Amino acid sequence: MSSNAVAARNPRANSSTLGALWIVYAILRLVAVILLVLYTGTATVMFGALLTRVPDPYTLMNTFHILYIAAIIVTALSGVLGLFAGLALLAGKSGARTLSLVAAFLSLSDLPLGTTLGIYTLIVSLP
Repeated sequence: MSSNAVAARNPRANSSTLGALWIVYAILRLVAVILLVLYTGTATVMFGALLTRVPDPYTLMNTFHILYIAAIIVTALSGVLGLFAGLALLAGKSGARTLSLVAAFLSLSDLPLGTTLGIYTLIVSLP
């Protein structure tokens, strides 16, 4: 009997494994948020060093700050929703599918783990 046949007969095993993977991914994303916040000054100085020869460095620095804050927000949302989705999948809650689909969509931009987990979740969760 293949493992696909076993997973097809026991969807609970599939969701518990997926839930555990989402929790691991969420922890990694939340650690990334902490590191992004801690090293904001270093990232700003490194990007600012590249702007010594451009005509309007202030506009580019403002754009950098906006994109950096957006990256922090997307990473934090991905981590928090991934944690909630993982816990809901492990508990077998009714909203687990919706949470995991939203978390999967947000994680698609994170190579390689987020993309892999997001695509797998989309394949498993969508009809």
